[in-house]
Amino acid sequence: MGVFKYYDFFVTSFANLFLGGNTDGLLLKIILPVGISFYTFQALSYSIDVYREKLPAVRDIVQFFAFVSFFPQLVAGPIERAANLLPQFAAPRRFDCDTAVDGMRQILWGLFKKIAIADNCARIVDATFGSYQTQSGSTLALAAVLFSVQIYCDFSGYSDIAIGTAKLFGIRLMRNFNCPYFSRDIAEFWRRWHISLTTWFRDYVYIPLGGSRVSKSKIVRNTFVIFLLSGFWHGANWTFLAWGAYHALLFLPLILLGKNRKYTGAVAENRRLPSLREVGQMLLTFVLAVVGWILFRAETITQAADYFRHLVTAPWDNPIRDDIWPTILCILALLVVEWVQRYKPHALELSGIRSHILKFSIYYALILVIFLCYITSETFIYFQF
Repeated sequence: MGVFKYYDFFVTSFANLFLGGNTDGLLLKIILPVGISFYTFQALSYSIDVYREKLPAVRDIVQFFAFVSFFPQLVAGPIERAANLLPQFAAPRRFDCDTAVDGMRQILWGLFKKIAIADNCARIVDATFGSYQTQSGSTLALAAVLFSVQIYCDFSGYSDIAIGTAKLFGIRLMRNFNCPYFSRDIAEFWRRWHISLTTWFRDYVYIPLGGSRVSKSKIVRNTFVIFLLSGFWHGANWTFLAWGAYHALLFLPLILLGKNRKYTGAVAENRRLPSLREVGQMLLTFVLAVVGWILFRAETITQAADYFRHLVTAPWDNPIRDDIWPTILCILALLVVEWVQRYKPHALELSGIRSHILKFSIYYALILVIFLCYITSETFIYFQF
Protein backbone atom coordinates (compact mmCIF):
# COMPACT_ATOMS: atom_id res chain seq x y z
CA MET A 1 0.00 0.00 0.00
CA GLY A 2 2.90 2.33 0.78
CA VAL A 3 4.59 1.67 -2.55
CA PHE A 4 1.50 1.66 -4.75
CA LYS A 5 -0.39 4.50 -3.14
CA TYR A 6 2.06 6.81 -1.36
CA TYR A 7 5.53 6.48 -2.86
CA ASP A 8 5.00 9.01 -5.67
CA PHE A 9 3.26 11.43 -3.27
CA PHE A 10 6.18 11.49 -0.83
CA VAL A 11 8.77 11.75 -3.62
CA THR A 12 6.88 14.63 -5.28
CA SER A 13 6.46 16.46 -1.94
CA PHE A 14 10.17 15.99 -1.16
CA ALA A 15 11.14 17.21 -4.64
CA ASN A 16 8.96 20.30 -4.31
CA LEU A 17 10.63 21.18 -1.00
CA PHE A 18 14.26 20.40 -1.78
CA LEU A 19 14.74 19.72 -5.49
CA GLY A 20 12.83 22.56 -7.07
CA GLY A 21 10.06 20.20 -8.14
CA ASN A 22 12.34 18.05 -10.32
CA THR A 23 11.18 14.40 -10.19
CA ASP A 24 12.85 13.11 -13.36
CA GLY A 25 13.50 9.39 -13.01
CA LEU A 26 12.20 9.28 -9.44
CA LEU A 27 8.50 8.47 -9.86
CA LEU A 28 7.19 4.92 -10.27
CA LYS A 29 3.88 5.99 -11.87
CA ILE A 30 2.25 2.69 -10.93
CA ILE A 31 -1.47 2.25 -11.59
CA LEU A 32 -3.29 1.97 -8.28
CA PRO A 33 -4.90 -1.48 -7.83
CA VAL A 34 -8.65 -1.27 -7.31
CA GLY A 35 -9.68 -1.45 -3.65
CA ILE A 36 -6.12 -1.72 -2.29
CA SER A 37 -6.95 0.27 0.86
CA PHE A 38 -9.92 -1.96 1.74
CA TYR A 39 -8.02 -5.16 1.00
CA THR A 40 -4.99 -4.08 3.04
CA PHE A 41 -6.97 -3.02 6.11
CA GLN A 42 -9.10 -6.17 6.04
CA ALA A 43 -6.00 -8.38 5.86
CA LEU A 44 -4.33 -6.31 8.60
CA SER A 45 -7.26 -6.83 10.97
CA TYR A 46 -6.70 -10.60 10.77
CA SER A 47 -2.94 -10.31 11.33
CA ILE A 48 -3.34 -7.95 14.31
CA ASP A 49 -6.10 -10.01 15.96
CA VAL A 50 -4.04 -13.20 15.64
CA TYR A 51 -0.97 -11.41 16.99
CA ARG A 52 -2.98 -10.13 19.98
CA GLU A 53 -4.33 -13.67 20.49
CA LYS A 54 -7.90 -12.41 20.14
CA LEU A 55 -8.39 -14.85 17.29
CA PRO A 56 -6.85 -18.26 16.58
CA ALA A 57 -5.00 -18.55 13.30
CA VAL A 58 -7.21 -20.23 10.71
CA ARG A 59 -5.91 -23.58 9.43
CA ASP A 60 -8.10 -23.85 6.34
CA ILE A 61 -6.48 -21.98 3.45
CA VAL A 62 -9.76 -21.80 1.51
CA GLN A 63 -11.50 -20.10 4.43
CA PHE A 64 -8.61 -17.66 4.81
CA PHE A 65 -8.54 -16.64 1.15
CA ALA A 66 -12.34 -16.44 1.12
CA PHE A 67 -12.05 -13.91 3.95
CA VAL A 68 -9.30 -11.92 2.24
CA SER A 69 -10.96 -11.85 -1.16
CA PHE A 70 -14.72 -12.11 -0.58
CA PHE A 71 -15.80 -10.40 -3.78
CA PRO A 72 -18.95 -8.38 -2.86
CA GLN A 73 -17.11 -6.05 -0.48
CA LEU A 74 -13.55 -6.38 -1.76
CA VAL A 75 -13.32 -3.20 -3.86
CA ALA A 76 -15.12 -0.67 -1.65
CA GLY A 77 -15.98 -2.23 1.68
CA PRO A 78 -17.32 -2.54 4.23
CA ILE A 79 -13.96 -3.43 5.80
CA GLU A 80 -14.79 -6.70 7.51
CA ARG A 81 -13.24 -8.33 10.56
CA ALA A 82 -11.95 -11.87 10.62
CA ALA A 83 -13.88 -12.52 13.85
CA ASN A 84 -17.13 -11.90 11.93
CA LEU A 85 -16.44 -13.51 8.56
CA LEU A 86 -14.24 -16.54 9.29
CA PRO A 87 -16.78 -18.32 11.54
CA GLN A 88 -19.41 -17.81 8.82
CA PHE A 89 -17.15 -19.40 6.19
CA ALA A 90 -16.40 -22.29 8.55
CA ALA A 91 -20.05 -23.02 9.39
CA PRO A 92 -22.24 -25.12 7.08
CA ARG A 93 -24.73 -22.95 5.24
CA ARG A 94 -28.10 -23.57 3.66
CA PHE A 95 -29.93 -21.28 1.32
CA ASP A 96 -32.37 -19.13 3.28
CA CYS A 97 -35.09 -17.64 1.10
CA ASP A 98 -36.06 -14.88 3.55
CA THR A 99 -32.44 -13.74 3.88
CA ALA A 100 -32.01 -13.78 0.09
CA VAL A 101 -35.19 -11.77 -0.44
CA ASP A 102 -34.02 -9.21 2.10
CA GLY A 103 -30.67 -9.10 0.29
CA MET A 104 -32.44 -8.37 -3.01
CA ARG A 105 -34.36 -5.53 -1.35
CA GLN A 106 -31.12 -4.03 -0.06
CA ILE A 107 -29.50 -4.37 -3.50
CA LEU A 108 -32.49 -2.57 -5.06
CA TRP A 109 -32.20 0.29 -2.55
CA GLY A 110 -28.47 0.50 -3.20
CA LEU A 111 -29.07 0.69 -6.96
CA PHE A 112 -31.61 3.47 -6.44
CA LYS A 113 -29.10 5.51 -4.41
CA LYS A 114 -26.23 4.86 -6.83
CA ILE A 115 -27.97 5.18 -10.21
CA ALA A 116 -30.91 7.50 -9.60
CA ILE A 117 -29.16 9.90 -7.21
CA ALA A 118 -25.36 9.63 -7.05
CA ASP A 119 -24.73 9.38 -10.80
CA ASN A 120 -27.08 12.27 -11.57
CA CYS A 121 -25.54 14.40 -8.82
CA ALA A 122 -22.10 13.60 -10.27
CA ARG A 123 -23.11 15.06 -13.63
CA ILE A 124 -23.97 18.41 -12.03
CA VAL A 125 -21.10 18.41 -9.52
CA ASP A 126 -18.40 17.60 -12.10
CA ALA A 127 -19.62 20.33 -14.43
CA THR A 128 -19.70 22.92 -11.62
CA PHE A 129 -16.34 22.04 -10.07
CA GLY A 130 -14.79 22.00 -13.54
CA SER A 131 -15.80 25.62 -14.15
CA TYR A 132 -16.26 26.99 -10.63
CA GLN A 133 -14.48 30.27 -11.48
CA THR A 134 -17.40 31.30 -13.72
CA GLN A 135 -20.27 30.06 -11.55
CA SER A 136 -22.46 32.03 -9.16
CA GLY A 137 -22.07 31.61 -5.41
CA SER A 138 -25.46 29.87 -5.15
CA THR A 139 -24.48 27.37 -7.87
CA LEU A 140 -21.25 26.58 -5.99
CA ALA A 141 -23.22 26.10 -2.77
CA LEU A 142 -25.69 23.80 -4.53
CA ALA A 143 -22.82 21.79 -6.06
CA ALA A 144 -21.24 21.37 -2.62
CA VAL A 145 -24.54 20.11 -1.20
CA LEU A 146 -25.06 17.78 -4.16
CA PHE A 147 -21.55 16.39 -3.78
CA SER A 148 -22.34 15.64 -0.14
CA VAL A 149 -25.39 13.72 -1.33
CA GLN A 150 -23.41 12.12 -4.16
CA ILE A 151 -20.63 10.73 -2.01
CA TYR A 152 -23.14 9.38 0.52
CA CYS A 153 -25.38 7.73 -2.08
CA ASP A 154 -22.42 6.48 -4.11
CA PHE A 155 -20.64 4.83 -1.19
CA SER A 156 -23.61 3.75 0.94
CA GLY A 157 -25.36 2.57 -2.23
CA TYR A 158 -22.41 0.36 -3.08
CA SER A 159 -22.28 -0.88 0.53
CA ASP A 160 -25.98 -1.83 0.33
CA ILE A 161 -25.32 -3.72 -2.91
CA ALA A 162 -22.36 -5.53 -1.32
CA ILE A 163 -24.23 -6.40 1.89
CA GLY A 164 -27.28 -7.53 -0.08
CA THR A 165 -25.17 -9.67 -2.43
CA ALA A 166 -23.46 -11.31 0.55
CA LYS A 167 -26.89 -12.22 1.96
CA LEU A 168 -27.55 -14.25 -1.21
CA PHE A 169 -24.63 -16.45 -0.13
CA GLY A 170 -25.81 -16.61 3.46
CA ILE A 171 -23.07 -14.24 4.64
CA ARG A 172 -23.84 -11.24 6.84
CA LEU A 173 -21.58 -8.21 6.52
CA MET A 174 -21.47 -5.35 8.99
CA ARG A 175 -23.52 -2.22 8.42
CA ASN A 176 -21.42 0.58 6.95
CA PHE A 177 -23.78 3.60 7.10
CA ASN A 178 -26.57 4.52 9.50
CA CYS A 179 -28.30 7.70 8.27
CA PRO A 180 -25.23 9.94 8.89
CA TYR A 181 -26.91 13.15 7.73
CA PHE A 182 -29.45 12.81 10.56
CA SER A 183 -26.62 13.34 13.07
CA ARG A 184 -26.88 16.00 15.77
CA ASP A 185 -23.14 16.63 16.14
CA ILE A 186 -19.95 15.68 14.33
CA ALA A 187 -19.17 12.84 16.78
CA GLU A 188 -22.49 11.20 15.98
CA PHE A 189 -21.79 11.76 12.29
CA TRP A 190 -18.60 9.73 12.57
CA ARG A 191 -20.38 6.92 14.39
CA ARG A 192 -22.79 6.70 11.47
CA TRP A 193 -20.46 7.35 8.50
CA HIS A 194 -18.23 4.60 7.03
CA ILE A 195 -18.66 2.63 10.26
CA SER A 196 -16.26 -0.14 9.26
CA LEU A 197 -13.35 2.30 8.77
CA THR A 198 -14.18 4.38 11.86
CA THR A 199 -14.27 1.33 14.11
CA TRP A 200 -11.09 -0.03 12.49
CA PHE A 201 -9.15 3.11 13.43
CA ARG A 202 -10.75 3.10 16.88
CA ASP A 203 -9.78 -0.50 17.63
CA TYR A 204 -6.36 -0.65 15.99
CA VAL A 205 -5.03 2.90 16.39
CA TYR A 206 -6.98 5.07 18.85
CA ILE A 207 -7.36 2.58 21.73
CA PRO A 208 -3.77 1.23 21.49
CA LEU A 209 -2.56 4.84 21.75
CA GLY A 210 -4.46 5.15 25.02
CA GLY A 211 -7.83 6.28 23.67
CA SER A 212 -9.55 8.77 25.96
CA ARG A 213 -8.10 7.34 29.19
CA VAL A 214 -4.94 9.43 29.04
CA SER A 215 -4.00 13.05 29.65
CA LYS A 216 -5.74 15.83 27.73
CA SER A 217 -2.66 16.48 25.61
CA LYS A 218 -2.53 12.82 24.58
CA ILE A 219 -6.25 12.82 23.82
CA VAL A 220 -5.61 15.73 21.44
CA ARG A 221 -2.71 13.79 19.90
CA ASN A 222 -4.75 10.61 19.53
CA THR A 223 -7.67 12.46 17.96
CA PHE A 224 -5.48 14.15 15.37
CA VAL A 225 -3.62 10.90 14.64
CA ILE A 226 -6.74 8.95 13.74
CA PHE A 227 -8.31 11.75 11.70
CA LEU A 228 -5.11 12.52 9.80
CA LEU A 229 -4.64 8.81 9.13
CA SER A 230 -8.25 8.58 8.02
CA GLY A 231 -7.71 11.45 5.62
CA PHE A 232 -4.45 10.00 4.33
CA TRP A 233 -6.09 6.56 3.92
CA HIS A 234 -8.44 8.14 1.38
CA GLY A 235 -5.62 9.25 -0.87
CA ALA A 236 -2.14 10.65 -1.30
CA ASN A 237 -3.14 14.29 -1.49
CA TRP A 238 -2.85 17.26 0.86
CA THR A 239 -6.59 17.89 0.44
CA PHE A 240 -7.38 14.62 2.23
CA LEU A 241 -5.01 15.49 5.06
CA ALA A 242 -6.68 18.91 5.34
CA TRP A 243 -10.09 17.21 5.39
CA GLY A 244 -8.95 14.92 8.21
CA ALA A 245 -7.47 17.83 10.19
CA TYR A 246 -10.68 19.82 9.73
CA HIS A 247 -12.79 17.02 11.22
CA ALA A 248 -10.29 16.57 14.05
CA LEU A 249 -10.74 20.25 14.95
CA LEU A 250 -14.53 19.84 14.91
CA PHE A 251 -14.36 16.66 16.98
CA LEU A 252 -11.84 17.89 19.55
CA PRO A 253 -14.10 20.15 21.68
CA LEU A 254 -16.66 17.36 22.00
CA ILE A 255 -14.14 14.80 23.18
CA LEU A 256 -12.40 17.21 25.57
CA LEU A 257 -15.73 18.20 27.13
CA GLY A 258 -16.83 14.57 27.34
CA LYS A 259 -19.76 15.14 24.98
CA ASN A 260 -18.58 12.92 22.14
CA ARG A 261 -21.07 10.19 23.13
CA LYS A 262 -23.96 12.48 23.96
CA TYR A 263 -26.06 11.18 21.06
CA THR A 264 -25.97 7.42 20.65
CA GLY A 265 -29.63 6.63 19.89
CA ALA A 266 -31.76 7.46 16.89
CA VAL A 267 -32.79 11.07 16.47
CA ALA A 268 -36.38 11.86 17.55
CA GLU A 269 -36.57 8.47 19.24
CA ASN A 270 -40.16 7.28 19.68
CA ARG A 271 -41.36 10.41 17.89
CA ARG A 272 -42.51 10.87 14.32
CA LEU A 273 -40.85 14.26 13.80
CA PRO A 274 -37.74 15.92 15.28
CA SER A 275 -37.92 18.96 17.53
CA LEU A 276 -36.82 22.37 16.23
CA ARG A 277 -33.63 22.00 18.28
CA GLU A 278 -32.87 18.67 16.62
CA VAL A 279 -33.57 20.11 13.18
CA GLY A 280 -31.13 22.94 13.92
CA GLN A 281 -28.50 20.50 15.19
CA MET A 282 -28.84 18.29 12.10
CA LEU A 283 -28.66 21.28 9.74
CA LEU A 284 -25.55 22.64 11.48
CA THR A 285 -23.83 19.24 11.40
CA PHE A 286 -24.71 18.85 7.72
CA VAL A 287 -23.33 22.30 6.85
CA LEU A 288 -20.09 21.50 8.70
CA ALA A 289 -19.84 18.23 6.78
CA VAL A 290 -20.49 20.04 3.46
CA VAL A 291 -17.59 22.43 4.13
CA GLY A 292 -15.36 19.42 4.68
CA TRP A 293 -16.57 17.75 1.48
CA ILE A 294 -15.42 20.77 -0.54
CA LEU A 295 -11.89 20.08 0.74
CA PHE A 296 -12.36 16.40 -0.06
CA ARG A 297 -13.59 17.04 -3.63
CA ALA A 298 -10.99 19.65 -4.58
CA GLU A 299 -7.90 18.48 -6.46
CA THR A 300 -5.53 20.82 -4.60
CA ILE A 301 -5.54 23.00 -1.50
CA THR A 302 -5.27 26.04 -3.78
CA GLN A 303 -8.36 24.98 -5.70
CA ALA A 304 -10.28 24.40 -2.45
CA ALA A 305 -9.35 27.88 -1.18
CA ASP A 306 -10.31 29.41 -4.52
CA TYR A 307 -13.65 27.56 -4.47
CA PHE A 308 -14.42 28.93 -0.99
CA ARG A 309 -13.46 32.42 -2.14
CA HIS A 310 -15.78 32.31 -5.16
CA LEU A 311 -18.53 30.80 -2.99
CA VAL A 312 -18.44 33.86 -0.74
CA THR A 313 -17.70 36.62 -3.26
CA ALA A 314 -19.57 35.59 -6.42
CA PRO A 315 -23.14 36.91 -6.86
CA TRP A 316 -26.02 34.61 -5.91
CA ASP A 317 -28.98 33.71 -8.12
CA ASN A 318 -31.43 30.83 -8.56
CA PRO A 319 -29.17 27.81 -9.18
CA ILE A 320 -31.91 25.21 -9.80
CA ARG A 321 -32.42 24.51 -13.50
CA ASP A 322 -35.29 22.43 -14.88
CA ASP A 323 -33.03 19.41 -15.50
CA ILE A 324 -32.04 19.29 -11.81
CA TRP A 325 -35.56 18.82 -10.47
CA PRO A 326 -35.80 15.02 -11.03
CA THR A 327 -32.60 14.57 -8.99
CA ILE A 328 -33.91 16.85 -6.22
CA LEU A 329 -37.18 14.89 -6.07
CA CYS A 330 -35.23 11.63 -5.75
CA ILE A 331 -33.16 13.16 -2.94
CA LEU A 332 -36.31 14.27 -1.11
CA ALA A 333 -37.75 10.75 -1.50
CA LEU A 334 -34.50 9.34 -0.10
CA LEU A 335 -34.67 11.62 2.95
CA VAL A 336 -38.31 10.74 3.67
CA VAL A 337 -37.78 6.99 3.32
CA GLU A 338 -34.57 6.94 5.38
CA TRP A 339 -36.20 9.07 8.08
CA VAL A 340 -39.20 6.75 8.35
CA GLN A 341 -36.94 3.68 8.27
CA ARG A 342 -34.16 5.05 10.50
CA TYR A 343 -34.67 2.25 13.05
CA LYS A 344 -34.35 -0.50 10.43
CA PRO A 345 -31.15 -2.29 9.24
CA HIS A 346 -31.70 -0.74 5.79
CA ALA A 347 -34.28 1.58 4.27
CA LEU A 348 -36.11 -1.06 2.23
CA GLU A 349 -36.61 -3.46 5.15
CA LEU A 350 -40.40 -3.73 4.86
CA SER A 351 -41.26 -6.34 7.48
CA GLY A 352 -43.89 -4.02 8.93
CA ILE A 353 -45.87 -3.93 5.67
CA ARG A 354 -48.22 -6.90 5.28
CA SER A 355 -49.71 -5.98 1.91
CA HIS A 356 -47.86 -7.72 -0.93
CA ILE A 357 -49.48 -5.35 -3.41
CA LEU A 358 -47.99 -2.35 -1.60
CA LYS A 359 -44.57 -4.01 -1.31
CA PHE A 360 -44.38 -4.87 -5.00
CA SER A 361 -45.69 -1.43 -5.94
CA ILE A 362 -42.69 0.05 -4.06
CA TYR A 363 -40.27 -2.37 -5.77
CA TYR A 364 -41.55 -1.67 -9.28
CA ALA A 365 -41.70 2.07 -8.65
CA LEU A 366 -38.02 2.03 -7.64
CA ILE A 367 -37.10 -0.07 -10.69
CA LEU A 368 -38.97 2.37 -12.94
CA VAL A 369 -37.22 5.37 -11.37
CA ILE A 370 -33.82 3.66 -11.77
CA PHE A 371 -34.43 3.07 -15.50
CA LEU A 372 -35.80 6.58 -16.05
CA CYS A 373 -32.88 8.23 -14.23
CA TYR A 374 -30.13 6.01 -15.64
CA ILE A 375 -27.22 7.81 -17.26
CA THR A 376 -23.95 6.33 -18.46
CA SER A 377 -21.48 6.71 -15.62
CA GLU A 378 -18.16 5.22 -14.61
CA THR A 379 -18.00 7.16 -11.35
CA PHE A 380 -17.40 5.03 -8.27
CA ILE A 381 -15.80 7.45 -5.83
CA TYR A 382 -14.45 4.91 -3.36
CA PHE A 383 -13.06 2.53 -5.98
CA GLN A 384 -10.07 4.88 -6.23
CA PHE A 385 -9.22 4.29 -2.57
